[in-house]
Amino acid sequence: MKQTHYNIIIAVLLLVIVGLALNMHSVPKGPKRADALDDPSRKQLLTWTAPDTTDIPFTKNGEMIRYGRELIVHTARYFGPKGSISRAANGLNCENCHIAAGTRPFGNNFSKVTAAYPKYNPRRDQYVSVAGRVNGCMQRSMNGKALDSTSREMKAFIAYFKWIGKGVDKSTPLFGEGTEKLAFLNRAADPQKGKLIFMNNCASCHGSNGAGKLAADSTEYLYPPLWGRYSYNRGAGLFRLSKFASYVKNNMPFGTTYHNPVLTEEQAWDVAAFVDSQPHPPFKEVAKDWPDISEKPYDDPLGPYADTFPEAQHKYGPFPGIIKGELAKSKINRN
Repeated sequence: MKQTHYNIIIAVLLLVIVGLALNMHSVPKGPKRADALDDPSRKQLLTWTAPDTTDIPFTKNGEMIRYGRELIVHTARYFGPKGSISRAANGLNCENCHIAAGTRPFGNNFSKVTAAYPKYNPRRDQYVSVAGRVNGCMQRSMNGKALDSTSREMKAFIAYFKWIGKGVDKSTPLFGEGTEKLAFLNRAADPQKGKLIFMNNCASCHGSNGAGKLAADSTEYLYPPLWGRYSYNRGAGLFRLSKFASYVKNNMPFGTTYHNPVLTEEQAWDVAAFVDSQPHPPFKEVAKDWPDISEKPYDDPLGPYADTFPEAQHKYGPFPGIIKGELAKSKINRN
């Protein structure tokens, strides 16, 4: 009787062990990212964490910091087509491109704004201040007009950036700063493949026509337009494929984070190609960009270029050939 009892217990234990083993093998495992969080080389980088808004002091400077954050989150309420201060922009909010008021890792955050500026901008062959960087966004991403650099609003933007980036040194690499740089495809990014990805993952918020969705009071967008009259213009950073793809990878569809991406890198490139192939407003100042044409980025979609690669390849890739050409050219120039 006892032997039978022991046999039953052993049989049950064996079944449990086999079940656990099968279950472990049945758990789907996604592809291991080359730059995963457990990569030792990435762990050596300092991780930037934005300060908590509850720590903003109740002082005059604290008031400006809060106002600056408000302008980031609800830019269109103040400068959009129905803006309370002016009609200087297209209706987008800064937060549409700088996730969580510029505090999200790999969400185009503001960690190094005040540490990095002023800095030289080869696109205009001049040094640019923080105010100049804000106005670059106003004129390009917002397809609007520059703000008065001495205005209360500009001072509030700068106060917020200083608070966000307190203690940050521009020479220290930070894990999560800016956006994640993606590996290049070995082919051109495909707008047609991107269209299917967009319809399946993005159209529910941005609309199949890319027009976005307005809030109930029509002063700002709940989901921004990605092309058309009220989107960023052809002089904006997002009109460059690498910028758009890098932004999309860890932030879209809405709710995506670096820890839980939805799209693959290949899909991010393709959906970026689709969105940037759609109509965007012109930028009348674009002819003044890149006075030194040899400084123009590999994926600037608007010619002319210092090399012989066609405009379509500069816009959609493949980019490795262009990059190699640039490296070879720089070596010749150094010799």
